[in-house]
Amino acid sequence: MATGWVKLENDMPHTLKAPVHSELIIKKSRFIGCVQPMTDRASAQAVVDGLRAQHPGAAHVCWALLAGGQSAAVDDGEPSGTAGRPMLDVLRHQDLEGVLATVVRYFGGVKLGAGGLVRAYTDSVAQALLHAEKIERQVMAEIECTLPYAQEGLLRREVDSAGVKLLDVSHGSQVIARLELPLCAAPDFVARLNDLTQGRIGWLRDGTQKPP
Repeated sequence: MATGWVKLENDMPHTLKAPVHSELIIKKSRFIGCVQPMTDRASAQAVVDGLRAQHPGAAHVCWALLAGGQSAAVDDGEPSGTAGRPMLDVLRHQDLEGVLATVVRYFGGVKLGAGGLVRAYTDSVAQALLHAEKIERQVMAEIECTLPYAQEGLLRREVDSAGVKLLDVSHGSQVIARLELPLCAAPDFVARLNDLTQGRIGWLRDGTQKPP
């Protein structure tokens, strides 16, 4: 019997529904914080680049991304370990995944010391999270199949009707399709396609993912 392979994201229970901001003034320095849903490092870097453009007079734009293997913690010129890492720790302690925290700092002329910086960046993120709405993060599965050309129309109809995301289609000796859908819906979707194609669909593994 044909079986599908499933690639799981390294999900924790919750992400955020929408961006939330905070602002703190500590010894004349201004800390502008934000927490927001974010899926990958490239998207996070684009947000950070945008903040640099919006705040050309800021001394630092520090950030932390909690997103599985793409997580990051960036001090942006602050003493090592005083900004990005504490911000990332706050996200981890809140049991979050797929979240970007940013803090823009305008220097007020008074040095805070390492301990003061850790508290400031931690508090900026924590204050924003106090007003953020957490939502359960849906675990997604990625599946890949091969099928005869005659079955491509059927596959596309089923994808559309089930609300499945078609990631990629290539055409060689057969059609190869890569799809994304909620993990909980994957077994039924695979079984339905097996039935509709009378077993003419094949389910692939990429060699790096273990089958479920």
